[in-house]
Amino acid sequence: MTRVVTIVALGGSVLLLAGCELGPKRSTQTGYRGAGLNQIIDPDTIAEATAIPPAPYPLPPDGGPTAGESYQNVKVVAGLSKERFDHLMAEMNQWVAPPEQGCNYCHNPENMASDEKYTKVVARRMLQMTQTINSKWASHVKLTGVTCYTCHRGNAVPEYKWAMAEGTTEPTTILRNKHGQNTPNQNVGYASLPYDPFAQYLSGKAQIRVASSSPFPSSDHIVSIKAAEQSYGLMMHISGALGVNCTYCHNSQSFRAWNLSRAQRGTAYYGIRMVRDVNENYIQSLQRVFPAYRKGPHGDPYKVNCTTCHQGVSKPLGGVCMIAQAPILWGGAAPEAAPEGGTDGSGAAAVPGAFAKPAAMTARK
Repeated sequence: MTRVVTIVALGGSVLLLAGCELGPKRSTQTGYRGAGLNQIIDPDTIAEATAIPPAPYPLPPDGGPTAGESYQNVKVVAGLSKERFDHLMAEMNQWVAPPEQGCNYCHNPENMASDEKYTKVVARRMLQMTQTINSKWASHVKLTGVTCYTCHRGNAVPEYKWAMAEGTTEPTTILRNKHGQNTPNQNVGYASLPYDPFAQYLSGKAQIRVASSSPFPSSDHIVSIKAAEQSYGLMMHISGALGVNCTYCHNSQSFRAWNLSRAQRGTAYYGIRMVRDVNENYIQSLQRVFPAYRKGPHGDPYKVNCTTCHQGVSKPLGGVCMIAQAPILWGGAAPEAAPEGGTDGSGAAAVPGAFAKPAAMTARK
C-alpha cells in the first residue's frame, strides 16, 4: 500500500512539474553581475523570425510621370513616380491581399479609381499610418522601420489583433464584468488577471505605473489592487509578445527606477505611446468604414498590440529592415544609410535623442 501511495505521489509531482517548462535553459547576462538583469531563455519556446518574401520585382528608378498625373484619385502618394507607385501596389498585393483576389481585394477592376470598396479606404489610411510610424516614432522603430508586411505577413487581416473582450462590458470596473478576470487567458500569460488590459492602456491612456517611490503608504500614491493587476497583465502581454522576461527592460532591484533600467525600457515607453497613437488616430477613426464582421463583439474595430508586430521576437522580423523595397513608406526624409540588417545591434539609440528620458517618465511608464 505504501508503495502504491509513493508511486501516485511521484506521478502527481511529475504532472505538476510538467507546467514548469522542463529542459535546459539558456542564461544571458545583460547587465553588471549581481544586478539581476539576466535573461533566462527556454530554447524550445523561441519564436522564429518569419521568412521575408523577396520583392515582386526590382525597385525601378525614381523619376518620370507621377502617380497623380497617371492615375485618378491617388491621394496619399500622388507625388510618387508612376513606376514606383506600380511597384508599391505590387508589394501591397503580395504583403496584404488574398492571392485569389489580388488587386480586386481593394479595387473594382472595372473602375480602379473607385473608392466603393472599404478595403481601399482602409489601405489608404494604413499607408498614412505606416509613414507616420516611420517618421514620428523613430524613437521606437529606430532605423528598421515598418512596412505593411510587418503586421500582415501575407494576411488580409493581421493574425494578432484585439478588440474589447467579450464580457468586458465596462473596462473601468470589475463589478459589472462577467468574464473580466479570474479566467486564465493567453493575453496575460494564462494568469487569472484582468485579461483585457488593452482597452485601458493601448487605446486609452490609463496610468500604467503602480509602484510607489516609498516603501510606506502615502496619501499621494493610492492604487487599487485591480489597477495593479491590470498593469501586471499588460506587462505579461509585453513579455510574451517579445519573447523576453521582465529584466529585458527592468532591473529587479527596483522595477520602478529609470536610472537602473536598461535602454530597452525607453524603447518600450515610446512603443506604448506609438500603439496608442495608431489605435486612436488611425484605426478607431475607421469605425464607420469597417463592416460588422471586421469588428469585435462590442462593435469596436480590431486594433494592434505589441504581438501584432513582434510575434514572439524582441525585434519584429528579426530586426531586418524592409524599407529599401518601399522607400516612400519612410514618410519623412529617409536616413542616408541604415546599418546592415536595419538594426543598430547595440541597444543604443539609433536615432539622436531616442532614449532621452522625457519628463513624463518620472510619473508613468
